[in-house]
Amino acid sequence: MKKYLLILTILSFCGLMEAQELKCNLVINSDKVQGSNKDVFKTLQKEASEFMNNRRWTDLSFSEEERIDCNMNIIISAVEGDSYRAELTVQSRRPVYNSSYFTSLINFKDNSFAFTYKEFEPLEFAENNLQSNLTSVLAYYAYLIIGYDMDSFSRLGGTPYFQAAENIVTQAQSTDWAGWKAFENDKNRYALINNIMDEAFKKYRNYFYEYHRYGLDEMTVNVTNGRAKILEGLPLLREANRARPSAVVISSFLDAKNDELINIFTEGTQKEKETVVEILTDINPTSANRYQQIFKK
Repeated sequence: MKKYLLILTILSFCGLMEAQELKCNLVINSDKVQGSNKDVFKTLQKEASEFMNNRRWTDLSFSEEERIDCNMNIIISAVEGDSYRAELTVQSRRPVYNSSYFTSLINFKDNSFAFTYKEFEPLEFAENNLQSNLTSVLAYYAYLIIGYDMDSFSRLGGTPYFQAAENIVTQAQSTDWAGWKAFENDKNRYALINNIMDEAFKKYRNYFYEYHRYGLDEMTVNVTNGRAKILEGLPLLREANRARPSAVVISSFLDAKNDELINIFTEGTQKEKETVVEILTDINPTSANRYQQIFKK
């Protein structure tokens, strides 16, 4: 009997140790909205946080330590009844092997976020029957965050989760919600997932994997080899950018990685510095002065 109870205890403990995929710090900022009921924003923040953190997004098993660190900052700009307009910034990061350093994977700003919300109304989401732009956007970014994380650990490993995000985009085409349509602009949700799933950017996704697994993760063992691997793939970014100028998937990569690249190559050889500054300036000329920091050491 004691043995049976011990087994049950172990199984229960193992079940408790299994966690959801995301560890999402979601913040609602309502500073721009005057004279509104501020309690509703507290409720929204709590319910949206629970939606992101308590829902199972995959069939994978995650331990508490493996949950993906991410941030979602929703800045409310206007409220009219149950209708809200906002800006949304999405960020995620993952640890670098055998170090205390975390590298940024996503740093994306969504300027077309409008939704309806009634306080205490359950936040519901169905993959093939979108009822709410709020939960559709949150789910889209949940899958995007997981996809980027998986792509950084396994070559094209994020594909199933990017496909789930793409399915939400497809479903949203029949709505009048902003941010989902191809014709709106080239920096929205449609454009980002379209770039990611485009065969033309497959080399970029392969580089994304190699940047993290053979670049950053290697640097804890051999800094020179890791830095060389990161530099080796940078021409692929330029190639993709020249084929599709100003592609959002490339600009979002640099938004996440600019500071990191500067820090890495500040310690590089003169030849490495010259090469990386030339490539990055060609891809992103508006940050040319910023890249010159690489030469300052």
